[in-house]
Amino acid sequence: MRILIANDDGYLAPGLQALVQACQGLGDIEVIAPEQNASGTSNALTLNRPLSVYEAANGYRYVNGTPSDCVHVALTGLLERRPDLVLSGINNGANMGDDTLYSGTVAAAMEGYLFGIPAIAFSQVEKGWAHLDAAARLARELVEQVLAARPPAAPWLLNVNIPNRPDADRLPRRITRLGRRHASEPVIRQANPRGEPIYWIGPAGDAREGGEGTDFHATANGAVSITPLQVDLTDHAGLSGWAQRLGNAP
Repeated sequence: MRILIANDDGYLAPGLQALVQACQGLGDIEVIAPEQNASGTSNALTLNRPLSVYEAANGYRYVNGTPSDCVHVALTGLLERRPDLVLSGINNGANMGDDTLYSGTVAAAMEGYLFGIPAIAFSQVEKGWAHLDAAARLARELVEQVLAARPPAAPWLLNVNIPNRPDADRLPRRITRLGRRHASEPVIRQANPRGEPIYWIGPAGDAREGGEGTDFHATANGAVSITPLQVDLTDHAGLSGWAQRLGNAP
């Protein structure tokens, strides 16, 4: 078993270290993560400058780019052997509902999925790394469980959100769908030292669709949320209607 581990909080993040340590013994582990925190970068690839890869004292390698850069570079030239599994995390905060579209944690796992490699993204629901040891134990157990369960032969992508609890590894696990959020809060306007306006992106909106079966509902009720993801964004139900509106036969 060859495992590639990445994240979006940077190569020094406690969540990354916890995930790597938890996975010891599962196989040969390669760690390639961003040099700095790259949260919210989604699936961005750096195309306007070259990327550099460095090695830290602990043997981790890090890239001066995005989470997707890390996995992309690893799979297309850096690693001598193709990994069997890509893991990402453990993220400092939830990646549920619409968050997954912005998440660098999910993007790192998705980059592996796009290259035909099974992948799992792990996040803690709340920021601050509370009870990270329990989340790491859950991650290890889930990887073992998934591999033992004869997953589909085709590549698959799982998004896992773990409540910050000391018993996280003993909580029930729910297969969920993505919920939805209300629109983000307004930007926060301030002034720089020269009096010019600057803007901070506002907080994420509250859950708008968080009923039973969603990732929001599962974690709010003390369960680990496991959401299978796909990349196809096509509105399949709307194809026929748009073909009729635009005069194109379905």
